[in-house]
Amino acid sequence: MPQDSTGTGAGVSRRKFIAATGAVGAAGLAGCQTESSGDDTTQTTESGNGDQNTQQTTQSSGNDTSMLTAEGSSTVYPIANTGSSYWNSNPPNDDGEYWGSNEESTVPGWDDLGSPDMRLADYFASLYGFEPTGQQATPPFMTSIGLSHSGTGCQSVWDGLVDIGNSSGPITAELGWSESQAEERVVDHVVGRDGQPVVVSSDIYDAGVTELTGEEIRQIYQNEVSNWSELGGPDQDIYVIGRAEGSGTDTSFRLNMLGSADAPMPGVNTRFGQNQQVAQAVSQNEGAIAYMALAFTGPEVQPIAINFEGTTYVPDRDAEHTIFDSDYPLNRDLHQYTKITDDTPNGTDLREAAFINMFLTSFGQTVFVEGNNYIPLPTKDIESEKAKLPEQA
Repeated sequence: MPQDSTGTGAGVSRRKFIAATGAVGAAGLAGCQTESSGDDTTQTTESGNGDQNTQQTTQSSGNDTSMLTAEGSSTVYPIANTGSSYWNSNPPNDDGEYWGSNEESTVPGWDDLGSPDMRLADYFASLYGFEPTGQQATPPFMTSIGLSHSGTGCQSVWDGLVDIGNSSGPITAELGWSESQAEERVVDHVVGRDGQPVVVSSDIYDAGVTELTGEEIRQIYQNEVSNWSELGGPDQDIYVIGRAEGSGTDTSFRLNMLGSADAPMPGVNTRFGQNQQVAQAVSQNEGAIAYMALAFTGPEVQPIAINFEGTTYVPDRDAEHTIFDSDYPLNRDLHQYTKITDDTPNGTDLREAAFINMFLTSFGQTVFVEGNNYIPLPTKDIESEKAKLPEQA
């Protein structure tokens, strides 16, 4: 179990992971097949909703080693895709491209296992009975992460089209389910949190609009305020950007800022399907405002401070009140949903468990969550999320 609440414990130092992600991205995308040993067998089984067949590979241990698939939220995508790249590369624990020299840190838990030289995916998969391959770019099973949005991810996992549905909004809001329906159909694995920021274009930020109240933001999106001069800024029309309806970012913003997942937003001038597109639109248009995920902010896409009922939350991790706080009103969970089936009555098969468990360690929280500018889970929440997984081998 992790020993700290920030995800930076167990000897893992904070690092810059963008370069490392780029280095392993090709391996993560190119790795689509695993080589099977003479002890492995291949069989065709029914999967998903029963109307399509997939080729399932099993090890001599009996574990399914077919490719693990996920898709959905562009907010969760940086976490899931970075994890997939590391997994598919299956690097040794002393590879400085990933987590520093072996003297500085190792993957948490490897020493406890008694196999400090075990490769990354080999280690996490072995916890659920998979046989290590000991080979670079050849994990016990491959992973593939698709990019769409939360509603698609939720629907795809329910339809049996993917193993994991990534979502930055609750599946109840995305698919219109009741809480009881969700509990009967899927397992909700929370892997991190996003202090969802509101951002403005650099010209507006430089003009002095670095803080708004929650009420002022509500007025912008409900078309009650349409010029920055009404908010202490320049005499310029507000270019209001929203996420596509059905995205988890849009659902969460409406729930948290406007009070309802279907609250109208007549002030929106244009919508985009992914956070990447929102960031580009804000950086390329003057007078812009948008809501998005933390991972996509930057110098040209500036998060602003927001005053909610007298408390001002700022985009600074070290401040007294910050958008990284759990009590920030726009804070939201980042979900990976798995489907409850006859074969997996607890809702998570061993491949899914091995992969998701990687994120629920101090290593995973540091590299994949905090490394992508999201908020690590506190220890008590990591422990409750681990309790949802099948027992380890």
